[in-house]
Amino acid sequence: MADSPAPATLPGRAEVAQADRWNAESVFASLDALEAEFKAVTALLDDVAKHQGHLADGPTALADWLEFSEGLLYRAVKLYFYGVMEQACDSEDEAAGALAGRGSSLLGRILAAISFTDPEMIAIGPDTLARWLKDESRLAQYAHYVDDLFRRQAHVRSAEVEEILGGLADPFQTIQNTGEVLVGADMKFEPAISAAGEKLPVAQSSIDALKSSLDREARRASFESYTNGYLAMKNTLASNLTAAIKVEIAQVRARRYESALEASLFASNIPTAVFRNLIETYRKNLPTWHRYWRVRRKALGYKELHPYDIWAPLTSEDQKITFPQAMEWIGKGLAPLGSEYVDTMMKGVMEQRWVDRYPNQGKRQGAFSYGTPETHPFIMMSFTGEIESMSTLAHELGHSMHSYLTWKNQPLVYSNYSLFVAEVASNFNQAMVRAYLLDNNSDKNFQIGVLEEAMSNFHRYFFIMPTLARFELEMHERIERGEATPASALNNLMADLFEEGYGGEMVVDRDRVGITWATFGHLYAPFYVFQYATGISAANALARRILGGDQQAARNYVEFLKAGGSVYPLDALKIAGVDMASPEPVNEAFAVLSGLVDRLEKLVS
Repeated sequence: MADSPAPATLPGRAEVAQADRWNAESVFASLDALEAEFKAVTALLDDVAKHQGHLADGPTALADWLEFSEGLLYRAVKLYFYGVMEQACDSEDEAAGALAGRGSSLLGRILAAISFTDPEMIAIGPDTLARWLKDESRLAQYAHYVDDLFRRQAHVRSAEVEEILGGLADPFQTIQNTGEVLVGADMKFEPAISAAGEKLPVAQSSIDALKSSLDREARRASFESYTNGYLAMKNTLASNLTAAIKVEIAQVRARRYESALEASLFASNIPTAVFRNLIETYRKNLPTWHRYWRVRRKALGYKELHPYDIWAPLTSEDQKITFPQAMEWIGKGLAPLGSEYVDTMMKGVMEQRWVDRYPNQGKRQGAFSYGTPETHPFIMMSFTGEIESMSTLAHELGHSMHSYLTWKNQPLVYSNYSLFVAEVASNFNQAMVRAYLLDNNSDKNFQIGVLEEAMSNFHRYFFIMPTLARFELEMHERIERGEATPASALNNLMADLFEEGYGGEMVVDRDRVGITWATFGHLYAPFYVFQYATGISAANALARRILGGDQQAARNYVEFLKAGGSVYPLDALKIAGVDMASPEPVNEAFAVLSGLVDRLEKLVS
């Protein structure tokens, strides 16, 4: 694994080559074009009112409205996306932040304006709508939408209440935006000092590379600098997250759900038992993680293992990978899915600039895939040349290809898919590429590097995320009971959960470990994090079949990607060939994890 601390100076956004940036001009050719679209979409808002109260006039009127409202909505989403992407690439760019804010405001206005849709369709009634779906060809595609609408009927309020809730979307979103700006732009970190006395800048876009440095002193210093930044803001961060959860609970109660957990899972028709089964299975299998910490400590030759040692390289051999090389290996790893899949992906990245590639000042932490049916499925990340960085690229390309195939094969109404299935596609790509690398390079150090990437991936999605899910559930339940949630309570809860996961094999600095919750903006999306764990479970089960040569399994998987939101998530995964209503895939993932620990232990012994 490469020792790859952040460069002495991160380039400013203006210094990043155009070829290494996302293809913003393919979305809007110029800022003038963007402004013209803002004006055009805003003007169309005036046409919304003439449809309100007339959806029951007949199938033609309803079809006209659905075509108009969906087009309007996705034009607004495109504007919002552009601002969000620009802001993520440079959070210090005030103009980009303003675009994201304007986009969010416009989107909120549109959501409020069109909020009468579901109440009016419910008032039409299921029998009449069923007849209209047959009579009007433009409505035929809405069969699943109508089914889901009446499934959700008990939680859809009057048109007036829906309008109010829709109008609150924008101000409520400001809470999350505040958190992102605080940690992405305003929060500053002291430089880390390496064992050689070198000053290393600590930033959201450099911390991942610093955590995998060969220099233990650099790891320790960067870990302390990074967590110090959050600890200095712990009270503000706790207040902001608490506010977001209180807003969420208020909405949950307005829609007459029993709990925030039920509301979050109900949207995708997922039983709460799926969440609780994951947590129960995770806790039963914690000894596997305890064994891994022992293997890692012995491999590193340390008397004590600290959290900043989790990503320490187990080999000093440099495995630096260029971006083009990473793409070549990703393409070969995904070859079983067929040439159309691979060729589309390669062209998108290497010619159409789907990926904003490298670190720069102000670039937000982590990586994501985002776009609209009228854009490419873009990726924001900070590629730094390690095997793990290549794995992140493969992960996000799983999301992007999922979006691409959904948008190509589904109408706008089904162009979004559930978070529950999203994390299957991303983790599947990582599993496939990892298998290719292990099968095609027998060098011991390279094998160790690939296994380290695998363990890092499982650590994030099968250790961190279930732990955050337990934290999140407890947070929601405390607030639902009316209890206070000061920063000290959040930090203590987080530290307790991690200590259980470390099983006495890790030296725990409770303050620094306890602030981990604040470093994950995922918690602003209610009950999102557990879906990483269910996703990695399904992904490894599906990858195992395809790697075993089952060509039908590969075809089924691609059909699953094409389904988008046209079926419920559990049914979509059944198309791929896995039943997530059963705890078995989670147990299978722990079996895979145990096998990886065995393999790593033999290599490093």
